[in-house]
Amino acid sequence: MAAAPSVASPAISRRNHSSAPKNTEHRLGDPRAVIIIINGSDDISKAVAEILGRPWRVSRTLAGSVDDGAVVIGVQAEDIKKAGLNERRNSIILINTHRVDSGTPIEPSLTHLSDYEFLYQDTPFFRRDLARFLSHVLGQTNFHEQLIKKERSSFISTTFPDVRTALSNLDILTVGADGVELRVDLLKEPYKDGTFSDIPSLRYVGEQVMLLRQRTELPIIYTTRCTKENGKFPMDKPEIYYEYLYRAIQWGVEYVDVELWLPEEIRKKLYEMRGNSKIMSAFHDFSGEWKWTSEVAEECFKEGAKYSDIVKMIVMVNSMAENYDLEYFRSTITSKYARPPLSAVNMGQMGQLSRALNTVFSPITHPLLPTIAAPGQLSAAEINGALHVMGQVKKCDIYAIGTVKPIAQAVFFEKCLNELGLPHRLTCVNRGLKGSIEAFVTQPSFGGAYLCPALSLSSSQVYISSFTDAAQRIGLVDTIFLRRDGERQSLVGANATWSGIRATLTRDFVPSAYYDRTALILSNTEAEAAPAIFALRSLNIGTIYTVGFKAQGPLAVGLEPWTSIQSVERVEQPFVIISALPPEKSLLVQPLLRHFSANGKAAPISGEKVFLDLADGPRKGDPLTVAATSGWTAYGTADVSAWTIVETLRLLVGQNVPFDFARMASGRVLY
Repeated sequence: MAAAPSVASPAISRRNHSSAPKNTEHRLGDPRAVIIIINGSDDISKAVAEILGRPWRVSRTLAGSVDDGAVVIGVQAEDIKKAGLNERRNSIILINTHRVDSGTPIEPSLTHLSDYEFLYQDTPFFRRDLARFLSHVLGQTNFHEQLIKKERSSFISTTFPDVRTALSNLDILTVGADGVELRVDLLKEPYKDGTFSDIPSLRYVGEQVMLLRQRTELPIIYTTRCTKENGKFPMDKPEIYYEYLYRAIQWGVEYVDVELWLPEEIRKKLYEMRGNSKIMSAFHDFSGEWKWTSEVAEECFKEGAKYSDIVKMIVMVNSMAENYDLEYFRSTITSKYARPPLSAVNMGQMGQLSRALNTVFSPITHPLLPTIAAPGQLSAAEINGALHVMGQVKKCDIYAIGTVKPIAQAVFFEKCLNELGLPHRLTCVNRGLKGSIEAFVTQPSFGGAYLCPALSLSSSQVYISSFTDAAQRIGLVDTIFLRRDGERQSLVGANATWSGIRATLTRDFVPSAYYDRTALILSNTEAEAAPAIFALRSLNIGTIYTVGFKAQGPLAVGLEPWTSIQSVERVEQPFVIISALPPEKSLLVQPLLRHFSANGKAAPISGEKVFLDLADGPRKGDPLTVAATSGWTAYGTADVSAWTIVETLRLLVGQNVPFDFARMASGRVLY
């Protein structure tokens, strides 16, 4: 490797983000005090505190309550350098904030001083974007663990000079993708005279990251591809790469693509400073002479593995046989090295077979993209079609089973299957008489089913061989999928609804905001409340009070029923209220919403309260409007259903469909 240049950036000498304490078991994340550098209104500090569920204040100094950790302090930009940072540097997380449409430029010294930087606009996406950013930088997401557990994963390689042109089609572009690559080197920053910059400025790149993150929940892969490897970034100044790549870490990007040719000092420092971002080591060879059978191939993997969380190796080939060479290499690496995972494909038409065989983060394209990112790149539908031809994806029957045909959802599911290029057939059937489900799930062509309404665990144990932990504890199965182990396969009963509830609750809040807080659930039966209880327990909620039902199942421990009006008076302000009441009884929650917004009791630390209404159908009353006008952050069943659809498809076909696509295209709610 070439000698490392002198990297003259204040950021490179800053402390190691990876040393931040983490609670991996419960995902409570980094417990240190969060210091917000304010460039304008104090509202950004308040928003951060609400999302984190922490107390907050605005101050000119860090003296006092910083040491207790669970606090958010806003400090104006002009005060931050004299606020006493040095003696408390290891006990705080410093986040610079900048509103990009404020008309003022970012102060570089504040960026270099900070651990992270949040760029934002005053748009409807602001709260969701900030929650995602905070969840990531505080270590409260497990996106990488989920990705590497999948049987197959992929990312869409965008090639737009300005991501704004992609936003209107982003939902359809990302069907089947587990991540979105931002090709920074292909961005074209316009000048007033109509020309474009050779390299986009960090200001322009930061805004592009912000815009992309606002419109997708998928992880972002941030790439600065060099000229030698089919990109646009020059190679004469490696220190520029450090500046651009480290800034991606500060912006909270999930994956940072680091090319293997870069000096080891730069690669090592980026890996050490990556925080909760993941480093993808990238090697490309376009010569057509590089061989997977050579000794240098394994050495290349080992060098990339030194400072990365994923190793990506992509080379141009000239013959079909080189695909089989790659598969032998892949098998060798997998057997010899436990980590990091290898993503390896061949380029060119002769290498397309390898793109179908690669299972780890395959780069894919889409017909709506202006150009492909690399020769021979395939779409998700083309890869699935190739796998079907090779017998790797067998045609099967997927069922929508219910007492009433869920026609609207079936149409959407069919649309997803077509967009993904999967050969499966979707059939709607009535549940009918007892035992009718068994007639479908025991068919040789059975490929999975979603059930509306859900099936009790006891009535499905005859023909389902195993259950997920969620299904066992909730006691309900709403999805049946196939688990394959070589030529053997078995039926697994799962519950996807709880995942939809959890995703909705964490849309505008980080998971730890629910930690040890009080919750209230209203329901006619324990079965209707069980998915919500399980979702809240996954967020480490505190006491859960119940109204309208008595719990006796696996989730009953720790629940406290309300038995009289005195119970309402004794209970502290709940952070979250969930109504699982049927539509005709939904108005019963309205008095509680009003009571806990105007009863004079102390509000939650953050000043926020959450209400979720799971009723589907014509309601008596309008609890969502009552909640919103009473100061609650309110969600309806449409959001839960869209997230549940996303999880159901992941279980049934192992592929991803974006939330916004499900929310928009499903026509109506799932249940």
